[in-house]
Amino acid sequence: MKYGKKHRAEVAKSLPEWRDLFMSYKALKREVKLINPIRFNSNGKKRSRSWPTEDMGFALLLARELDKINTFYIDKEEDYIIGFKELEIRAENVNGNEEMLELQKEILGFHSEMVMLLHYSVINFAGLMKIVKKHKKRTGAYTSVYSFYMPRVLQQPFFSTDLLYNLIKGCEEILDRLSPPNHP
Repeated sequence: MKYGKKHRAEVAKSLPEWRDLFMSYKALKREVKLINPIRFNSNGKKRSRSWPTEDMGFALLLARELDKINTFYIDKEEDYIIGFKELEIRAENVNGNEEMLELQKEILGFHSEMVMLLHYSVINFAGLMKIVKKHKKRTGAYTSVYSFYMPRVLQQPFFSTDLLYNLIKGCEEILDRLSPPNHP
């Protein structure tokens, strides 16, 4: 299966309201196809390319897509920090089994959505790696977009998932505290 189809299938599995917030792999691929492929001169050596002009559309779209992904990721992460604190407070003050069961259901839903954000991060990172690799293959230019973006990508908020992992683990710990102990 080609990566574009796999990417669309993974996006389709996500939360419906998030679909337009994933990286637009197809649009980036169209931009890569607009770039003149590497050419060789008569002695078999690569001709020099002027990447600022040929790659500008791709670079601008890639920057916009990264901004879109990061903005969404940061917003969701901030929402999750606030939501987690609220759930922690409620867990400390739970009264009765019915309220506890309701809270457990909410925490499971909350946990599930955070796992989806983690999935969102992975899908976007994989797509980004693929499209930059396609660009590099098409242009033959290691020093262009690849060397400029890859160090930046590794420092992007959507790639830094430690906080999200900690929130997911925190939900699991709250669920453990709320669950009755198992007796053999």
